[in-house]
Amino acid sequence: MRMIDAQSVTDTVARLCVEANYYVGGDIRAAIESCMTTERNACAKDVLEKLIENADIAAAEKMAICQDTGMAVVFVTVGQEAHVSGNLRKAVNAGVRKGYREGYLRSSVVADPLKRVNTGDNTPAVIHFDVSEGDNIEIIVAPKGFGSENMSRVRMLMPSDGEQGVMDFVVETVRCAGGNPCPPLVVGVGVGGTMEQAALLAKKALLLPLNHQNDDRYYANMENILLERINALGIGPMGWGGDTTALGVNILTYPTHIAGLPVAVNISCHVTRHAKAVI
Repeated sequence: MRMIDAQSVTDTVARLCVEANYYVGGDIRAAIESCMTTERNACAKDVLEKLIENADIAAAEKMAICQDTGMAVVFVTVGQEAHVSGNLRKAVNAGVRKGYREGYLRSSVVADPLKRVNTGDNTPAVIHFDVSEGDNIEIIVAPKGFGSENMSRVRMLMPSDGEQGVMDFVVETVRCAGGNPCPPLVVGVGVGGTMEQAALLAKKALLLPLNHQNDDRYYANMENILLERINALGIGPMGWGGDTTALGVNILTYPTHIAGLPVAVNISCHVTRHAKAVI
């Protein structure tokens, strides 16, 4: 059994909160730069160039890429041979508190969804725990802004809706979102399980690299078709029109009930912030 100090969890989470908010991922940057070479709309191309310029300034000046620094979503996978000397949930929230304070990141969390009083430190985080083999702890911090989160949806389809029903729902969700979630988008799709499982799958799909190819050729083909259909909508960067409405689409699936076909779409802006570390 390997002992891990809770303070190391706190420090790691704090660092990841800052990194995720300051730096654009290499896969995201590469996708935007690639789209700049193919985008035919002059206004859209200018927006893509500005996104790269904004990312460069944020990294150089060590400041947030976007004023909405998100609600912290934290994925914690604990090895069965690891033991944390302290309260793991409290350690994660302490890290969010520390990271958002030291990184000068906006506090965007209210203590009650209807009473709307700000907690002042961006806690509590939304934390998903999982267990794996080994003696390490993997932590992924994925701050989620609500300009894009608000555009996400879940629908309980019938099995007879099939592949076409799933794809139509995904495209409809993006079309209804329009320019609100600050495209170009990354679209995470979860299919299967139950209502909440589909939503979690869609969120996890956003953590995959943009160049990730689904292991199942059937779903890889669906991802390609969806990306083409979404970009054909013509919404374009920041809703100004053009060829680049989405940078990528990733699908994750899970077994489901014989009577159901749950589908979730988690929309993310071009930044799709997340940072990972292993302790």
